[in-house]
Amino acid sequence: MASVMDQPALHILSLYHRDMNIYGDSGNILSVTRRAELYGFRPVVHYYNPGDPWPDQVDLILGGGGQDHGQERIIQDLHRRGPLLGNLAEQGVPMLMICGLYQLFGHYFETSDHERLEGIGILDVHTVARSDRMIGNLVEQSPDFGQVVGYENHSGLTYLGEGAQPLGTVNQEGRGNNGRDHTEGARRKKVIGTYMHGSLLPKNPAIADFLIGAAADRRYGQDTLKRMRQSMDQANRQELGRLDSLAGQASRIAASRPR
Repeated sequence: MASVMDQPALHILSLYHRDMNIYGDSGNILSVTRRAELYGFRPVVHYYNPGDPWPDQVDLILGGGGQDHGQERIIQDLHRRGPLLGNLAEQGVPMLMICGLYQLFGHYFETSDHERLEGIGILDVHTVARSDRMIGNLVEQSPDFGQVVGYENHSGLTYLGEGAQPLGTVNQEGRGNNGRDHTEGARRKKVIGTYMHGSLLPKNPAIADFLIGAAADRRYGQDTLKRMRQSMDQANRQELGRLDSLAGQASRIAASRPR
């Protein structure tokens, strides 16, 4: 009988887990880890904070949101790691950045005190703070993932440049990236930025599988996730179906609730 150590590893990095991890964002790690296990991978989770050594292997990177002071605590280290993260993005490493790290993966974030926090420019976006906040359940339509449901809570207004595509579009004013152009989130290569907390991935398994699949294909070859899904045993198929059913229920309830 094959041991767990015989399963193909996927190295998942939680970026600035200590300072950028609010509104349930750690659930994204749990979702990716559990789904990867069911597909037959051996997920290895690394938690990176300022000053920590960088792991030897990184296949997928997850980053969460934080308050302004959290961004200020990690900004120097983020600039130090910026060239490495940019290189990994160019190589096709999948990344999901939520809220505060979404902003800092852009060109800059201008705070309400008019202080400019320079980002690392992986995403062609910039953000300017305003006095009031955009808060509440959020539903968007994504060309790649269908309906996406999450929870936004941000004062920053984010604007996309020509080098970024939105993750999705929202129908109502006052929501999404800036409350004006109906966009939400940004994408470039395999990098996704979004304001959706909640946490996002447990309610949106298509995005979780995109990240897992991109990581697996890059490391083990094209269609690795497809092959792993085809070879799943019955128990894991049933468990995955249960998770997908719960995700659907959670999405429908969140989408139906008032902001």
